[in-house]
Amino acid sequence: MTFQLILNLLIGVIWMFLSESYSFASFLVGFVIGAALLFLLNRFIPDSYYFKHVKAIGYLIFLFLKELILANIEVLKWVYKPRLDFKPGIIALPIDVKKNWEITLLANLITLTPGTLSVDVSRDQRYIYIHAIDLPDVNQTIVGIKDTFEKAIREVTR
Repeated sequence: MTFQLILNLLIGVIWMFLSESYSFASFLVGFVIGAALLFLLNRFIPDSYYFKHVKAIGYLIFLFLKELILANIEVLKWVYKPRLDFKPGIIALPIDVKKNWEITLLANLITLTPGTLSVDVSRDQRYIYIHAIDLPDVNQTIVGIKDTFEKAIREVTR
């Protein structure tokens, strides 16, 4: 993936020099041409097409922003409730991500979402302990995190 991105940037720079127009628009045209060339010649390059990963990263960012907004609205509702009737708790989230940076990214995404906090990672790195302000259904919370953040991280990294 990194090789393809560097190659695409290099094609964009070469295009800019060959067209003798040293502007961002010229570089962008070369970058798009390079992306198209890399897509057409993908079977000769050892990795999968890198734009798939870029799309997955964009989806992960969109997913985080969506969850951030929804969680902020939920916390705002709790703040303005006359009676606090939520059930806080700590759960052990079994994780499928293996690399340290994937675990760190998942823990940070959970912590950055209002209403949840990553407390600890187990020694064998199979569980993340999470404190949540409201846990009406533990299984639903676990499935929700695994189907959103963890699935999106796996799509980016694999």
